[in-house]
Amino acid sequence: MTERSDPWLVALDIDGTLISDYGDLNPLTITEVQRLDRAGHRITIATGRSVPMTLPIVTKLGITPEYLVCANGAIVVRRDSSDPTGYVRDTVELFDPQRVLREIHQTIPDAHYAVEDETGLLRYIGWFPETGVNMQTQKMNSFEELMTNQATRVVVIAPTSREDYFTDVVEMLGLHKVTYSVGYTSWLDIGPQGVNKSTALELVRERWKIPRERVMAVGDGRNDVDMLEWAAEFGRGVAMGQAPAEVRAAASEITLDESEGGLPFVLATLE
Repeated sequence: MTERSDPWLVALDIDGTLISDYGDLNPLTITEVQRLDRAGHRITIATGRSVPMTLPIVTKLGITPEYLVCANGAIVVRRDSSDPTGYVRDTVELFDPQRVLREIHQTIPDAHYAVEDETGLLRYIGWFPETGVNMQTQKMNSFEELMTNQATRVVVIAPTSREDYFTDVVEMLGLHKVTYSVGYTSWLDIGPQGVNKSTALELVRERWKIPRERVMAVGDGRNDVDMLEWAAEFGRGVAMGQAPAEVRAAASEITLDESEGGLPFVLATLE
């Protein structure tokens, strides 16, 4: 890596940004990420994924960022070559999800529920999509077995609901006390109060002493809105072309769709 006096912090979402809906990683993306890394820019990942599901993507990129943001900002890991995974937990934000779980369950009893802990283990009832070989899941027998006082996130899935269903439920239950995002139709993530990708990235930015004017964040999901607004305020918040309207509205720039090479296209604009 080249030492430079003017590095950018480049924060990349994974699903729908770095990789396609089919799990494919564009070779041009790898080329551009490695070019920026060699040029001395600070690349990081900012994802809703757990740590075990994030690290294989970093390996495919062929880089070793000092920090990674996982679990929608609830976990920041730091590079440590002495650890078998190459990373150790730097900051962890946990919350007690029991009240939220019970209130949503009363409103949507037929939904599927999952609770994730800081190790990345996701305990669930009903159904949960197996989205990766590194996903650690455990199916429980009853809703009560999900109860814990320490979680990094709660996931609620109601596959047959209309797209704005969770928005209505969140407003009705007053869940503004926790951070929520509708990842895609009928998928609700709930995390610790006041914690999101932008809060974790601000911590990382301060560690790297990079000014806000040299921040670029790229994402496509509703859980990227805070991150894009944060980056766009002084730097570059870039929405993928296929992002929903509210995500594009939060950005200062819009690139091409993921399938059209939107990420390598925008990364190529940095020297």
